[in-house]
Amino acid sequence: MGMNIENYRTEGFFDEMFSGDSVPREASDLLIKRLEDLSSEEIHFRQQAAEAALYQMGITFAVYGSEAAEEKIFPFDIIPRIVDGADWRPIEDGLKQRVTALNMFIDDIYHDQRILKEKVIPPELILSCAAFRPECVGVDPPNKVWCHISGVDLIRDGKGVFHVLEDNLRSPSGVSYVLENREVLKHTFPRVFGPSKVRPVEDYPNQLLHMLEELAPPMVDEPSVAVLTPGVYNSAYFEHSFLAKQMGVRLVEGRDLITQDGFVYARTTRGFEKIDVIYRRIDDDFLDPLAFRPDSMLGVPGIMESYRQGKVALANAPGCGVADDKAVYAYVPQIIRFYLDQEPIIPNVPTYVCWDDKDRRYVLEHIEELVVKAVNESGGYGMIIGPHATASERASFVEKIKANPRNYIGQPVLSLSRAPIIAGDRIEGRHVDLRPYILFGKDIYVLPGGLTRVALKKGSLVVNSSQGGGSKDTWVVDR
Repeated sequence: MGMNIENYRTEGFFDEMFSGDSVPREASDLLIKRLEDLSSEEIHFRQQAAEAALYQMGITFAVYGSEAAEEKIFPFDIIPRIVDGADWRPIEDGLKQRVTALNMFIDDIYHDQRILKEKVIPPELILSCAAFRPECVGVDPPNKVWCHISGVDLIRDGKGVFHVLEDNLRSPSGVSYVLENREVLKHTFPRVFGPSKVRPVEDYPNQLLHMLEELAPPMVDEPSVAVLTPGVYNSAYFEHSFLAKQMGVRLVEGRDLITQDGFVYARTTRGFEKIDVIYRRIDDDFLDPLAFRPDSMLGVPGIMESYRQGKVALANAPGCGVADDKAVYAYVPQIIRFYLDQEPIIPNVPTYVCWDDKDRRYVLEHIEELVVKAVNESGGYGMIIGPHATASERASFVEKIKANPRNYIGQPVLSLSRAPIIAGDRIEGRHVDLRPYILFGKDIYVLPGGLTRVALKKGSLVVNSSQGGGSKDTWVVDR
């Protein structure tokens, strides 16, 4: 007796795998047939084997609050999220369009500020942005690229239309889960994987290394690349070490680096080695105590001056966070039109910027219907979902908005698409989003698929791992 899908209900939501109750989409047909062939016991055995493999790979996070911090795997569901290759093409085109326009925007903000002079975006919105860095005005990064690695969060609405939920341009995390999830899923459903013509993701570390090497200063034939991590206590340290190992490059902390004569050197057992390109996983604030926060113990004194002189390349470029402020996000359609003279391929979620008097009034009057977010928070923090919040929580956010309107936006509660997960002896739908990863070098590379995050709690719309969410492998399939 295989896994029974006859009782699967879409419950009015757009479902990634089923076009109706118990009716598989064409791209999912092979996988559904395989699930029906496997007994519940066999499926649970494969789920447990996948979890054990992830644990052995070291993909864990600490659960605090008990006497001894407990290590758990990042929750994972073995039923992959499937995206038809035909649906993926406009997503890829839309992501390339978006990061191109955002990169032009960042370069403009730190140079001519044409978009502000022409009043497409209110100048005070940018100048009040916490991630705007006056220290970066006039800086020219290699190849004029600022946002080398982006993670753009997408959601699908009740009609199956993809929308951009937010742009992550500073230090987007999660790609290591994509690569490790895929490694596990290949062994979980080997008879389905090959015939499904799933687009590969294994080339990402090579693509990343190639892009980083392109940033090296002129006259450097064999660039030395390093990944700069805040250290082992950072929540994404596994990813920092994983990517460094996959690329075959040095993993360093700030204390391992020094600047001398404008160049950056790493301390090694054989002496000092010059570093030409740094993939930094440290926020601007902590990067250089001489340029930003003087109390930072994580950064490298003098590295910003080396960067300005073109003696070391930094990815992502300092200052690029100005483009992933959630209030600036609301203007991305205008940014695309301004720089590219094109209509956005992937729409934004409708957004009310509380900095604007009219928008703020609307948010305050309709807070019980909206999602309200702080513009610089992430991980599901600094937000409320109005319909699910208590009266006191909503009242608290009303006061926060009134006290600092620039810091908040409001958005409608969208009917997020769902995908099936294993729930006991059956499969049930849970809400998902998608974070594709984009590498911007001399060309733009979009990783096929990306990180599907899933709200494992029934009815929950919050997919963040810090809020109890998990992940799935994402298969872009060609039929």
